[in-house]
Amino acid sequence: MRWKYEEQPAEEDVRRLSEDLNVHPAIARALLQRNIHTFDEAKAFFRPDLKDLHDPFSMKNMDKAVARLDKALLEGEKIMVYGDYDVDGTTSVAMMSTYLRKKGAEITTHIPDRVREGYGISFLGIDRAAEEKASLLIALDCGIRAVDKVEYAREKGIDIIICDHHSPDEIIPDAVAVLNPKQPGCPYPYKGLSGCGVGFKFMQAHHQSHGGKIEDLIEYLDLLAISIGADIVPITGENRVLAYHGLKRLNEQPRPGVKAIKSFLDKEVLNITDVVFLIAPRINAAGRLAHAKLAADLLMGTDKSRLLQQAEKLNLLNRDRQDLDDNITQEALKRIETESKQEDYTTVLYDENWHNGVIGIVASRLIETYYRPTIIFTKKGELLTGSARSVSGFNLYEAIQDCEQWLERWGGHKYAAGMSLKPCNLENFARCFEQSVRKRMKPEWKIPEIKISGELDLRDIDMKFYRIIEQMAPFGPGNMRPVFSSSGLRDNGYSRTVGKDNSHLKLQIIAGTEYRTFDGIAFNLGHLEDLIKGSFRIAYTIDVNEWNGRATIQLKVKDIHRE
Repeated sequence: MRWKYEEQPAEEDVRRLSEDLNVHPAIARALLQRNIHTFDEAKAFFRPDLKDLHDPFSMKNMDKAVARLDKALLEGEKIMVYGDYDVDGTTSVAMMSTYLRKKGAEITTHIPDRVREGYGISFLGIDRAAEEKASLLIALDCGIRAVDKVEYAREKGIDIIICDHHSPDEIIPDAVAVLNPKQPGCPYPYKGLSGCGVGFKFMQAHHQSHGGKIEDLIEYLDLLAISIGADIVPITGENRVLAYHGLKRLNEQPRPGVKAIKSFLDKEVLNITDVVFLIAPRINAAGRLAHAKLAADLLMGTDKSRLLQQAEKLNLLNRDRQDLDDNITQEALKRIETESKQEDYTTVLYDENWHNGVIGIVASRLIETYYRPTIIFTKKGELLTGSARSVSGFNLYEAIQDCEQWLERWGGHKYAAGMSLKPCNLENFARCFEQSVRKRMKPEWKIPEIKISGELDLRDIDMKFYRIIEQMAPFGPGNMRPVFSSSGLRDNGYSRTVGKDNSHLKLQIIAGTEYRTFDGIAFNLGHLEDLIKGSFRIAYTIDVNEWNGRATIQLKVKDIHRE
């Protein structure tokens, strides 16, 4: 891996903050790298407060959205709550539906079928709203590019409020209100909200306009924390506050549906990583292999016995999903070995038999082996549908935009996107995508990067150091768990490869001349065993290993370099 050290703050600033907070200089340095310079800023960081949330009415069009919802509630209009089929969408639907029902609204919900309708607001969904006589549709985690769908809804007498966080096109839909902090002219100070986060700000504004307090909405934060983790949005600023209190709610007093999902997990106390790898895949499995309505119903439900059955069904769907993406990944790897050239900058693969619900996961897993922007296509009706994933630093959105003349529709972020095209255009698109990536790719982006806070003497690590690092959680984009490097290390002779096929490396590391030994585990780095035969250096995070009731420091080694 390519080691990239984060910008090193001035030593005087490190010393001052270290003394003010009574923490090790390495921790002070990590805080300064997060733009935390004072005691008060550190206090706000370590103790996120709901009072620090921004005024929801500073979001463009919020007053219009609240006024239209008030009209619907006052006049007894039927409201359709519409959300995407991924975790962000299903948590949004569950959150908004629960809130509106408590306000006395008559609601119906709609989550598009991944295969029949695809991503976003669909004509079929609008038709269903018309059939059910809904006159207001609240679109969550989608809609910012649905110009034609909004016009179609208007023709049917349906107003739409859009709550989205995706990048907009030049033309903004002519909805009754568009809430999106990324749209031009929106003064909202935080741009990194999830789709569920934008929906929450709408709820907060509405509740606030009727004299309610933010504390009244804490019950929805478990759903919001799940969306923040699953959608890989920055865990900075407002998101950090929401994720912090959402995880607290998720662990201490989760809604019945979340509690049912947790009952199938081995862990009782969950962090944001557990949300990403344990909860989110189960919720996502519904939309991938069945219908996302299963997940939304579970998250909204109250019947405990029924919820356990629904959670078990999600658990089984997730196992099927794991088997499916394992098989497709192996097929794709074989295809790359025979079809791709070593000098290729991209991977673009198509197979009509690959399941539409897992191609995004497969794209991510292929990048673990072939580190380059990847798009996986499969057949969907008369079109091909694709899911794209990128590598660190590279803006996938811009590369796809270069080739949009070959696409029927597309959308996404810097690191992930979805699209559809005619089969006859696949070859031209793949060629254009390769050329665009070659033009835009910097040499350093072709090598996996690990960002390192700074150098640390292993002998300075103790349980107090570890506990302070833990208080920097929740970790995620913009606030990753600090990675340190240490040099001049030796093996004490007892390090060895472990695990299936000896793929992992269990380390016994000597630092300095005191012969103090540190335990380390290097997952999937068994092939680097030869590097520890002499003096070496490591990049690592700090963890704790608990065994027989005893907790000891363990280094999670990310990479090893020979000195």
